[in-house]
Amino acid sequence: MNDKSTFDVNVKHIENMKFQVSFDHEEMGTITTDETEDIGGDGTGPSPGRLLAAATLNCMMASFLFCLNKKRIEIEGFEGNISGTVERVEGRWRITKLDAVLRPEAEDKERIQQCIKIFEDYCIVTQSVKNGIDIDVKVEV
Repeated sequence: MNDKSTFDVNVKHIENMKFQVSFDHEEMGTITTDETEDIGGDGTGPSPGRLLAAATLNCMMASFLFCLNKKRIEIEGFEGNISGTVERVEGRWRITKLDAVLRPEAEDKERIQQCIKIFEDYCIVTQSVKNGIDIDVKVEV
């Protein structure tokens, strides 16, 4: 990756709270997102909050796996789970906490500790969310 790169994601409203998300590489396909029933959706797709959690966990696992590969540590399996907490902050719903658990299965338990110490620093999503992301918003009517 260069010192700076960009990507594009497009979102199109389908109906109610359902949206079609497409990416800047056609081969990536599309996904359908939806909100839960309590705020007008049908719950037929992941909500934006769930996508944020999935992206965070996926990035952490990829970062951890990258470290394992660099150190030539073989794994037999790798799973993870992330739970989100949503609560009111100053009257508005916010994701206030994400709790992640990574479960790599490896025989070399000593060398895997090296990756446990450093992998999180290399996860671009986790670090971006933790530190805040500068977001510029425009509405074109």
